[in-house]
Amino acid sequence: MKTEKLVMICLMCIASFAMRAQEVIKVGIIGLDTSHSPAFIGLLNSEDPKPEHQGFRVVAAYPYGSKTIENSFKRIPEYTEKAKKNGVEIVSSIAELLKKVDCIMLETNDGNLHLEQAIEVLKSGKPMFIDKPVAADLVDAIAIFKLADQYNVPIFSSSALRFVPKNVELRNGKYGKVLGADCYSPAPSEPSHPDFSWYGIHGVEILYTIMGTGCKEVARMSSEDTDVVIGLWEDGRLGTFRGNRTGKHIYGGTVICDSGAVIAGGYEGYACLLTEILKFFKTKQVPVSEAETLELFTFMAASNESKRLGGKPVSMKQTFEKAEKQAQKKMSKLK
Repeated sequence: MKTEKLVMICLMCIASFAMRAQEVIKVGIIGLDTSHSPAFIGLLNSEDPKPEHQGFRVVAAYPYGSKTIENSFKRIPEYTEKAKKNGVEIVSSIAELLKKVDCIMLETNDGNLHLEQAIEVLKSGKPMFIDKPVAADLVDAIAIFKLADQYNVPIFSSSALRFVPKNVELRNGKYGKVLGADCYSPAPSEPSHPDFSWYGIHGVEILYTIMGTGCKEVARMSSEDTDVVIGLWEDGRLGTFRGNRTGKHIYGGTVICDSGAVIAGGYEGYACLLTEILKFFKTKQVPVSEAETLELFTFMAASNESKRLGGKPVSMKQTFEKAEKQAQKKMSKLK
């Protein structure tokens, strides 16, 4: 009798373990050329993950990755070894990765590769988070979202700065109506990317988190070390982004609310962003709309045009319409 009870208990334990194993959502990562990848792996594959991060595990990764940006591709061997030590299987293709996972984090540092890599995932139907930038430029960003709509696959993209608690509070009106915002972040340049999409996007994301959509016109003034972009919103509010190429790397801003001036949130790590990614993987509900992501990319593209024109104001509507036509042409050539 004791033996039968022991066998029964063992079988129940095995069944319970099997059920828990089945409940784990398997995450795949594309790109081990950015510090974001080991950060996410470390949080998810920890022996004691935060309660909001439980039920997920990075099980496989495709390491590539930029082939041309040195400070990206030189990281791949180190980050690959870190991934292996955290129990992540390294695979040789995105196709192989897709067979092993339920959802995708596209982490490749080089935004120029995102359209090509995203297409393969979108065809699989698996939900995908695309780390900043969603693409290197506005044209590819539009194409990715159009293809996601075509394949009916939920995707979203964001900088970690969007989900810093203080910025969420500002967006949700805790300090009253936002009358304007002056935001800043590092904005080092990378020749393969238009200005700001490589890194300045962090500060632009803070600005849009706080101000919301509705910018109609952009003007930019540039010096050797700094760029300042002014956006005029349809309701008359002004928002600015300062991109710094020298000095200490700082993120944040000052927000003018009807209750007074409030300091915006700065960089606080990746845990808050990861929490939103995992909610998205569970619910398939995107926390950042396609419209807002494309508008902030339009803001950056319009600022580049303003710089070319010597600081003249540039229409957001015209900038987007021009890029949309180019995206349609590009999509017509895709297989």
